[in-house]
Amino acid sequence: MVIKVYLATASGSTAIKKKQQDVVGFLEALKVDYTEFDIATNEENRMWMRENVPGEKKPSNGIPLPPQIFNDQNYCGDYDTFFNAKEDNEVFAFLGLAPPPGSKEAQLAEKALVLQNGKDPEEHHKASQRCQSYPVCTLLLCEQAEECNGDSAAPEDLHKVSDPGEAAEESEESMKEPSEKEEEEEEVENKTEDAEKPVTEDEEEHPVTEDEEEEPVTEVDSSCVLI
Repeated sequence: MVIKVYLATASGSTAIKKKQQDVVGFLEALKVDYTEFDIATNEENRMWMRENVPGEKKPSNGIPLPPQIFNDQNYCGDYDTFFNAKEDNEVFAFLGLAPPPGSKEAQLAEKALVLQNGKDPEEHHKASQRCQSYPVCTLLLCEQAEECNGDSAAPEDLHKVSDPGEAAEESEESMKEPSEKEEEEEEVENKTEDAEKPVTEDEEEHPVTEDEEEEPVTEVDSSCVLI
């Protein structure tokens, strides 16, 4: 992509000359490669500029004045829009270029992306570093995944570990579960053995014999009582 600046080198307007100098000087300060196209000495440049400036951006008389800025065939704006982008630290966005890393505009663009997506790249990087600093936790998760699925845990699942205490609690719970299941199985087996055990002859209920039956109480004749 080529940044094109259409200007008039032989303009008699002091205001136009100052605007052209501001645009060119700021582009040089930012180390942006650009090409100047003089409309004062080249009629073809003049006609191309007038034809490619959008109609809504032209003044009421229909003749746009320099400086006019293009990114190859794409129209960027005139001096006023360039000045507004300069005040907002958005010159590279105005030109359709990526801001250099570490520049103020790049930092502002990164903050705007964070606000838009709700994610902070620095926090995401710190979280991944915390996960990598806990090899014991990731090892425990690998062992649990192998016992359950027979496969190693996926890297995405391992990166979810952010607290070693949580992994320790999960490992303790996984160790407790088999022991509780074994106790329940033993209780069920004991109950089934008691239910299936045959009743022996000694344990059968003996019938009540005649001697064990309660003897009837005989009535005593009151006349036979000694006085």
